[in-house]
Amino acid sequence: MFIITLISVTAAALLLAHLLGLRRELRRMTEQLRQYNERATGKKLEVTLFDRRLEALAGQINRQSNLIVEAEANRRRTENELRQAIANISHDIRTPLTSILGYIQLLEVEPITPEEKLEYLEIVKNRTKRLQALLNDFFELSLIESSDYQLKTERIAMTVLLSDTLVGFYDQFNERGITPDIRLPREAVAVYADESAVRRVVENLLINTVKHASGPVTICFGQQGTLAELSIVNEAKELSASDVRLLFDRFYTVDRTRSGQGSGLGLSIAKSLMNKMNGTLTAELHGGNLTMICRWPMGPQGEPHFHYR
Repeated sequence: MFIITLISVTAAALLLAHLLGLRRELRRMTEQLRQYNERATGKKLEVTLFDRRLEALAGQINRQSNLIVEAEANRRRTENELRQAIANISHDIRTPLTSILGYIQLLEVEPITPEEKLEYLEIVKNRTKRLQALLNDFFELSLIESSDYQLKTERIAMTVLLSDTLVGFYDQFNERGITPDIRLPREAVAVYADESAVRRVVENLLINTVKHASGPVTICFGQQGTLAELSIVNEAKELSASDVRLLFDRFYTVDRTRSGQGSGLGLSIAKSLMNKMNGTLTAELHGGNLTMICRWPMGPQGEPHFHYR
């Protein structure tokens, strides 16, 4: 009887000691969490008492803290991007509008010759077209990035689509004195994607290439494993590594004065469309050459690839 009583007392004492230890550890964890929430420390919760349940609790609290930090960083980044986007679009809209109003005032007030009138009207028309293109791009990007925007997945003969699109850019390349080195596979390669979206991506990349290429241009398309890959390489000595990291940001232009004709939205639209198609669009800079790489999955629902004859 004495032994049983002794065992019971010992067990109760151990249980009490454990409960007191848990209580102290919870107070310590609460204090750590308070200091962390008040930004007094950046340290995460540490558990000194060996208890699996407490360790699991601390782990989940630390995980939640990481998620909050990431969400806050994303919020700040989104706010900065929005402020920059508003500043850029305000500048891009105000510039042609100011020019349009200035020439309209000249047409109304100044005594001008018929030739000058035609010249001013042509300038007003060009500025209006630029403004229209900017607003169209802005609307298209906002539409693409909405959760309701849906793409139609279908089997696309990529070799045919690329050939047709490249023919449409012949005159533009020719005007720049560029003869692109085009390398397409002899076999016809197909992917599953949205045809209009693919065409838009390719056109935006080619427009960017024609506008900024300062030397030879190489355009390659082929199959890389289970992916179809399009790469466009052009000389871009004016670009830096920091420029390349920002190329797909909304309204970003290498021209810091934003005096060119681009809206800075073409590559953002292409990137968003590639994401919608479960593809990728990346940019790399090697030895003064810029390489744009598009990759599309070559089959639906796990099918690796398709060819047609």
